[in-house]
Amino acid sequence: MSAPADVPWPHEQAAAPRTWEAPLPIGARPALPAFPSHAFPSWLADFVAALAEETQTPHDLAGCIALAAISTAAGGRAIVCVRGTWSEPVNIYTLVAMPPGSRKSPVFRAIVSPLLSAEKLLQEQIKPQITEAKIAQKVAQEAAEKATHKATTGRGDPSLLAEAQSAALAVDTITIPVEPRLVSDDATPETATTLLAEQGGRLAVLSAEGGIFATLAGRYSGTPNLDLFLKGHAGDLLIVDRRDRRERVDNPALTLGLAVQPEIITEIAKSPGFRGKGLLGRILYSLPASNVGYRAIDPDPIPDLVTATYTANLERLVLTMHGWTDPARLVLSPEAAELFAEQRRHTEPRLRPETGDLGHIADWAAKFDGAVARLAGLLHLATHIDDGWRRPIDGPTMAAAMELGEYFTTHALAAFDAMGTDPDQEAARTVHEWLTRTRPERFTVREAFTTLPRSRFRKVGDLEPALDLLEQLGWIQREPEPPRTGPGRRPSPRYAVHPDLCRPAT
Repeated sequence: MSAPADVPWPHEQAAAPRTWEAPLPIGARPALPAFPSHAFPSWLADFVAALAEETQTPHDLAGCIALAAISTAAGGRAIVCVRGTWSEPVNIYTLVAMPPGSRKSPVFRAIVSPLLSAEKLLQEQIKPQITEAKIAQKVAQEAAEKATHKATTGRGDPSLLAEAQSAALAVDTITIPVEPRLVSDDATPETATTLLAEQGGRLAVLSAEGGIFATLAGRYSGTPNLDLFLKGHAGDLLIVDRRDRRERVDNPALTLGLAVQPEIITEIAKSPGFRGKGLLGRILYSLPASNVGYRAIDPDPIPDLVTATYTANLERLVLTMHGWTDPARLVLSPEAAELFAEQRRHTEPRLRPETGDLGHIADWAAKFDGAVARLAGLLHLATHIDDGWRRPIDGPTMAAAMELGEYFTTHALAAFDAMGTDPDQEAARTVHEWLTRTRPERFTVREAFTTLPRSRFRKVGDLEPALDLLEQLGWIQREPEPPRTGPGRRPSPRYAVHPDLCRPAT
């Protein structure tokens, strides 16, 4: 038998007092990197920095929503031709998590406002065409009705039948243009699908709240509906059959830009199908540190010229790209292609299940290189607003996209940790909860295995990763094994517990 949990091994009774340092939280990581807004073209970087200063918010918030704004302008209108048959559309999904009171809404409004202005301008431009088409359709319908009436009273006259058929076909040839929409908010998947189909497969869902996830999970229908957001990211054929209409989008390009509260990160991991079907692996996450309580009271406002330049450039990008029906094909320069190939060589080993740091989020990391290609396309179009499709994506642009990619990788690791997706961390939390509940000063591995749920730890060896992690974080310390005094089974390894876990609960 092992010695009682609260009695030291005999050879340790005269040992010096044990020293403990403050333990680290489970899942603790080094401070997450700040958003590299310098990777943007100057007009966008200047606005992001000035907006962050005026609103006293991290650059991450404005930077991520600005990327969603560029994606709204260009999504579905360009693709990045990587190599061979591999191409990536330039629409992205971004999610920034910040606590209440972080001024998400003012930042959102400032960034999205030029998109709404451009949308209104597009609507004003097409109004005369809509009016003309409606009148032409009405005239054609009346003519078709008259021709049909003549044919039905003409006792089978072939010429009257032909005229009626021709008039009916004329009605079908008249198409009333759809009023342009760039942005939707908290639409249901069904409504968003209809909008996407009407807009030629291009739409952005931008919101300073996370209600869209509850809607996707089945808030109204009771059944999760993820197809639009899965296919809208990948560009896969989307067909919806309904009683009154059939909707088909050959190459959907949906943009998602959200600013949510941190608990949304945990909640979406619990939603049925969100990870298993791949939705969570399509999102670029940002978890900036809150600066609430440390904000300047009277910060510098955004200079008028910076706002005017941002507004003019974003509106121009919308208007320049909006007319593209077949997407522009963006190619990589030799320098950009070599940089991207080197990144892919670096990424692949990181996906290995046993040794790669991204193995436990391979569903996200397997799309990482594609995300970098999409970011490179967006940065390229934002840099060359008027003629980006005539130029190859150059090396510096690809390097900037790779820097953004590393930022999102680090934040994705933190986001998936918050979702509880690292099995070693989840196991460590289970052991930590047991120690918190029982508060032993010492315990053996055998005692822990006997007490802990067998559904979590099927064999003693399953405990090792959890105990190793708790020891690395400073919650427990493995004690030296006592000297062997005879034959028999080796004593079970024994651990001392940090005093913070031994003290009675208050």
